[in-house]
This record gives sequence, C-alpha cells and structure tokens, in this order.
Amino acid sequence: MAFFSPVSRRSQDRFVFRASRLASAVALLTAGLAQAQSANEITITDTAPSQVSGFGDVPLSKAPFSAISFDRQVLQDLGAQRVSDALRLDASVADSYNSPAYWDMLSVRGYTLDNRYNYRREGLPISAETMIGMDNKERIELFKGTSGIQAGTSAPGGLVNYVVKRAPSSNDEVIRSVSASYGPGQSSSVALDLGGRLGETKEFGYRFNAAYEDLNPYIRNTQGHRNLIALAMDWRISADSKLEWEIEKSERQQMGVNAYSVLVNPNDPNGLPSLPATVDGTRNITRQSWSVPGAFASQTGSVRFKQNLGDSWLWTTQYGGQRLKTDDRLSFASGYNCYGVLDSTPGTTKLCDRYTSDGRFELADYRSNDEQRLVDALQTEVAGQTRWGSTTHHLSMSLTRQRQLDRMPALQAWNSAGEGSIYGGGTSQASPIPGYPNTNKSEYSTEIAIKDRMELNETMAVWAGLRNTSYSRSSEQNAACDPITYVCTPTAGTNAFSSKGNITTPWIGLTQQLEQHIVFLSHGQGMELQAVPNTPSYSNAGQLLNVARSTQTELGIRSMNKADQGMPWNWNLSVFQIERPLAYDVADGTLIKKVSDGQQIHQGIDAGVQWRSASWSLQAQGQWLHADIANTTSNTGLNGQTPVNVPTMTLRALAQYRFTEVPGLRSSLRVSHEGERRVLEDGSVTLPAWTTVDFATHYDTRIQGTRTQWTLAIDNLADRHYWRESPKQFGHYYLYPGAPRTLRLAVKASF
Repeated sequence: MAFFSPVSRRSQDRFVFRASRLASAVALLTAGLAQAQSANEITITDTAPSQVSGFGDVPLSKAPFSAISFDRQVLQDLGAQRVSDALRLDASVADSYNSPAYWDMLSVRGYTLDNRYNYRREGLPISAETMIGMDNKERIELFKGTSGIQAGTSAPGGLVNYVVKRAPSSNDEVIRSVSASYGPGQSSSVALDLGGRLGETKEFGYRFNAAYEDLNPYIRNTQGHRNLIALAMDWRISADSKLEWEIEKSERQQMGVNAYSVLVNPNDPNGLPSLPATVDGTRNITRQSWSVPGAFASQTGSVRFKQNLGDSWLWTTQYGGQRLKTDDRLSFASGYNCYGVLDSTPGTTKLCDRYTSDGRFELADYRSNDEQRLVDALQTEVAGQTRWGSTTHHLSMSLTRQRQLDRMPALQAWNSAGEGSIYGGGTSQASPIPGYPNTNKSEYSTEIAIKDRMELNETMAVWAGLRNTSYSRSSEQNAACDPITYVCTPTAGTNAFSSKGNITTPWIGLTQQLEQHIVFLSHGQGMELQAVPNTPSYSNAGQLLNVARSTQTELGIRSMNKADQGMPWNWNLSVFQIERPLAYDVADGTLIKKVSDGQQIHQGIDAGVQWRSASWSLQAQGQWLHADIANTTSNTGLNGQTPVNVPTMTLRALAQYRFTEVPGLRSSLRVSHEGERRVLEDGSVTLPAWTTVDFATHYDTRIQGTRTQWTLAIDNLADRHYWRESPKQFGHYYLYPGAPRTLRLAVKASF
C-alpha cells in the first residue's frame, strides 16, 4: 500500500469550515476592540513553589536551590496544552525524544527526566507515561537538580509538580469562565471553568473544569481529539480542620508522529552518516492508510486532610491514586533492513540505527494494546516550628507509602510492514498480530523523611534533610519465546527478576542574606531505579538495572529586589555539578543490551535577569552546560565524550510592552536559542544551533460588563526550518524537526 496522502472531499469541506471559524474569530476580535469599555491589566506573578521544593511555602528568593513556577496566567498566555509547552520558557529544559503526539519527554540540566519517577501531582508521585491535560492545572512547578530530599526515587536533573485548580478561598468569589481557541494548525478547543462556595457559612467549595479539543495540528494526517472533566471540592470542617478532594478523567486519541533520522553517507569511507537537509516539519512520514491512533485514558485523584495542632504545628495526610490505560500504537520507522526482512541477501548491510542515503526506512506496525499502569501513594506529615536556644527550627517529618504497577498485555506487535521514505512513497501492509513479549513491573516503597530549616539569626539559615527509602521491585516477561523460531507464547513469570534494598539520601544547604542579596550553597543526593526499554530490539528488554545514586552541588546568588520599593532589577546566578551513573546501549549479537557502566558528569552555569518599568518588562535566562562521560569499561570509546542531544548553550528571552494609551493591551517577543549538540557519540555529526522568535499580543477588556481576554500568537515568526533535537532511543539515531510558523487565536470570557 502507498503512503496515506489523498485529500478527500470531506477534508476539503472541513478545511472550509475551519477557515470560516477562523474568520469568525477575527471578526469577534475586531468587534471586541471596537466595543471595549474598560480593561484591567493582568500582572503575571511568579509564585514560589509550595510543594515541589519540599520545604513548605518558603519564598523561592530565600531558598538554597533553583526552582521556578509557571502560574495559570502564563499557561493561558502560552496556550499550553502539555507540560513541555510551559517548561520551554526555562533555559534548563530541552526536549528529549519529545514526540508531538506522545507523552512529554524532557531533559533538565542535560538529564532526561524519568516519566515513572520525576513527576508529581499535588506533591504526590504519579506516572507521566500518559498525556496529561492542562485545563484544570493552576500552575506547574519545576525543581532543578538532584531531588533526593523531595523524592525517594527520581532521575537527576529536576522534578515536575502539577498543582490542580481549587475552589476559591474567598466566600464571595465566584468563577465563571469559558474559553475557546483555534490553532496551531487547524486544531480548535473549548473549555469551561466554574468555581464558588456553598453552604450557610460557605463551608463547601467547588471547582469544575471541562474541555474538549479537536486535534488537527500543523503536522498533516495527525488528527485526533481529547477531552477532560475534573472536579475539586473542599470542606471547612472547623477553623482548624479542612478536607480537600479532587478527581479528573481525561482521554486522548491521536495519530502518532515518527521522527526522521540521519542518513547513510555513501561518499564517506568510514561509514559515518550525514545530516539530511532541514524540513518544514509538516509531514507525518510514516502515516499509512492502515495506521491506527494511539489512545491514552487516565483517572487521577487525591484526598487531603489538614488539621491544625496548635502552636504553629500542622498535620497533613493525603492519598493520591492514578489509573492509566494506554493503547500504544504507531506506524514505526526504524533502520532500513535491520533484521534482513526486506533483503536477506548474504552480505547485505544492515542499517539498524539510521535510514539509507535516499531516505528509505523499514516500516513496522507497532501495537501494544490495553497497557495498564496503576500508582497509589499515601503520605502523612507533621510540620511546625520550635525554638531551641537562639535557633528557630522549622521542622517536618513525613512517612510515604507508594506502589507502582505496570500490567501489560502478554504480547505486543512490532512487525515489519514494508518500507517507506522520508520523501514519500514505499509499499506496506498492516501486520497487527502480537508476537513479542511485554513486561510487567511492580514496585513498592516506604519513605521516611525529616527536614529542618534552622534560622541561626535574621540573615543566616541552615537547611538539612534526610530521606530513607526502603524499596521492593520485581519484573517478569509475560511470554516465553523459542530461541530458534522466536515464536512467543503467553507464559506468566518468564525471566523473573526481583530486588529489595534500603537507601538514604541526605541534603544540606546554607543561605546568607547580604542586604538585598541571598548567597546559597547546597549539596544533595538522589536515587533512581533504572530500567531497560520494553522493546524487542533489547536482549534484556524490560529488565531492571542497578540502583543508581546521583549527587549535586550548587553555589549561587540572587537578588531580592522588590518592584514596590522602586527596584526594577532582579537577577540570579548559580553554578552546579551533577554526577550520575551512566546507562547506555552495547551490541549483543543481532540485538542491543542496556548496561549500567561509568559516569555522566554535568557542570553548568544558570543565570537570569529581569527588568520592569511602567511599560516594559524584559527577562532573559541562559544555561551553559559542559557534559562529560567518564569511567566506562564496556565501551571505553565513550570516555571523554559529550552525551548526545545535550545542547551546550540555551537561552530564553522575553520582551513585553504594555500600551499605556490602550489599557489592557500588551505585546511580546519571545526568543528561544539552543546551541549545538551531538548527534553521534564521537561528535563527528552535530546538530547546528537554532533560534526562533515568537510574537504574541494580548488584550484584556470588558464587553458589556463581561471581562474578556484575547490572544493572537504567532510562533516561529520567521518560519525557520531546523532540527529541534537529536535523541538516541532504542539503539537508533533520531531527528525531530522544529515546528513551522503557526498561528493561534484564543479568547476567554469571565462572567
């Protein structure tokens, strides 16, 4: 079968319909400008991380670590529909095999976050191996660096926390808003947000969110849809007791998007690949007429009880649960003729990690239906303050019990279905019969944590924490395979592996205030449980590797200037070093094997500056990173090399102007720059640096008493074509193109 490409009459009608909606949106925007009666400007505030930091509500400006929070106004301005949309504002964050139609995969300070361990929701662990909606999220918090004091298990680099929208705290506040958007591409969405308080004394609060989006992005043949419904409530039992609970249910279906790859260079005698010319990023190169969409469904919720114990002590107990169901499906492009399926001629070159010189690849029909992931976490904590001698101690003691279960179908399909090309063409047919084993995983942990912020005097504080984690984990394949025919039969308990252990991760920090500046120094450790990807290209697929301990040391200084005191400048500077055990792929016959061997060391500088005036606000943040591999024994050629897909320099900058002559109108330019990064381990092929410029204008006004917020945004204003990232996954070199110029229109009405 040929690649799916014809445009049907129905598609043309849909395009006309969407175009009419775009024209209507422009007309509404014009009408809104004409009928403007009054306006209230929005002041964007960067609230301090109150959950992800692990030290309560301490303002970020006084903390001995680097963290950032993106509130709902920032998320609204960006039109953020996934966490990568929000975190791209920070220079420490980059993409790491981040597919446009799959769950987010990001790196922080050069280390890829583990979707099983590095994400939190309401401060409790969740699995991010799903598509997480943003419509009911109040803010996104990012802690940078090794997070052993915040999480018993997590990869180094950073920790992400989702904070959900809650009922208003004021008895008189009522939330009634509806929003709609069009773009990027031809996607369109509508969302509802309701909140208020009920009862004689307004003791009950509620927050309801619902959203639907028709997905038709700039990448052609990638249609789908998503929806979300969420309810959060609270009960003020008494002045000292409060019960909060919330639940959300979401579903998303969308055709998957495969990455490009490097190409064989026939003119290179050493067999090194070449970087293909940049593309516009609008083609779905593996979409077939028989392709089926991936489906992600989730139900997530939490219950939290707070009891004031008096004398500044608070007891909090909370439970969070998550149930995920995924049909993971993709028409998957991999190295050409890797297994000799397309050409079994003796001596034929097998290209397992790249495409051919003319852009051809082997096409696989990948389907793993009914994947079930369950996460439960129960945490109880007592926090308060006391005074010993001349020192004030802010103490917290917590106990967390967690389980994470992956229950997969016995077999998954990963079958050769023909061939394709990045330039179009090729022949293929569906091959959906499952034939490769999946892997079940079970992990249980108990964490005991003690934290103390010791105020030695008015300007100096010592921060210390200790977390002890007891863990039990196991994995087993769901099928046994004949070593000659490789015909697999469902058989529970195949290749079973289990381990138990106990590990302690300490953390210590020091802050010293010098007039309007804070100098800080911190050192901490983290622990991660590494696992092999569950794909048939690995001889040890799905197995668990050794426990890996990481460390980070950070030294920094930041200003504490306040705008209301006539000080428009704020800035920060920190230097850090993170070390972690390295896991990488080595050849194992016709397959590959992931091993834990050597170290990966990242040294960097993180700097930022902000300036505000009555009309202008300017901010910029940059990260310089030197990443190095050392002490490997299985592949000594990696020693001294830079890890792939790690940019050396990243810069994010934003300039915003508020039009004083038109209250409520503001426009901005955002610049993103990511420096050169390696495609191959030896640095013989590198990805060039790239820079994009985004434009947005926002207008806040009232129309017949209704507050409205309008947005017109154009991303990649210059329509730059570039390769966004160059990850290596499953033993294969991949390339993701950057998005072309896209338009987004949005409006929000609050009643």
